[in-house]
Amino acid sequence: MTEIIPGSPCWAQLSVKDMDGAERFYGELFGWTAETDPDPQYGGYTTFSLGGSPAAGAAPLMNPQQPVMWLLSFATTDTDATCETAKAAGAQVWMGPMEIGDLGRWALLSDPTGAPFAVWRARAFQGFGVVNEPNAFGWADLSTRDRNAAVDFYKSAFDWQVWPNDVYPMVGLAGEMFGGVMEMGDQFPPEIPSHWIPHFLVADVDASAATAGRLGAEVLHGPVDVEMENGPRIAVIRDPQGAAFGVFAPRTGG
Repeated sequence: MTEIIPGSPCWAQLSVKDMDGAERFYGELFGWTAETDPDPQYGGYTTFSLGGSPAAGAAPLMNPQQPVMWLLSFATTDTDATCETAKAAGAQVWMGPMEIGDLGRWALLSDPTGAPFAVWRARAFQGFGVVNEPNAFGWADLSTRDRNAAVDFYKSAFDWQVWPNDVYPMVGLAGEMFGGVMEMGDQFPPEIPSHWIPHFLVADVDASAATAGRLGAEVLHGPVDVEMENGPRIAVIRDPQGAAFGVFAPRTGG
């Protein structure tokens, strides 16, 4: 993915119990700087920047039952219409559509397999200011209990293209891939629902995983080379507060 277009990932937002801890962890891991919006209507919303460009966001938990997690948003030109299309395809709308100040119009949904996601109609805030650069967003993985149903839903709701694969179909728009869909197997405890995970491009997956571990995170998977043609090296990490994300880098060797 090289640019944000309608239907593509446009933002990754972390919900956290401890904002100071999140700022320290991601600041050291990715070199992100944090700026909290002083306007009380945004409830302490914090933007992480990389080289002065928005790279991700973080918000305090709205209630104790809310999970600590990364939430992906997909761009739209009409939040209300996208919600109606998604509902017709089997999604559930949990919050919104609603105006977020003058920044844009937002809604929170879950797909028919239970994976939460958001849609964003940008106004003053476009979303990612940097993608596909080291320490910036570059890929999205959906882990789901029903891969075929998930693929069918996103094709219907967002007109995504699908690159078929029996194990890991990849998805995108305008001929560019930005994510993949994986069936959740026995390695996932039954209480873990379907979910999206953002992946951030890094210069060295092994070094990033080691740094994350030193900072109190848990490496859930990898570092490992993906066994497919031109597959990257990846690791999946759970941050010290429990939010899962991935890091990846193109393989340089044979």
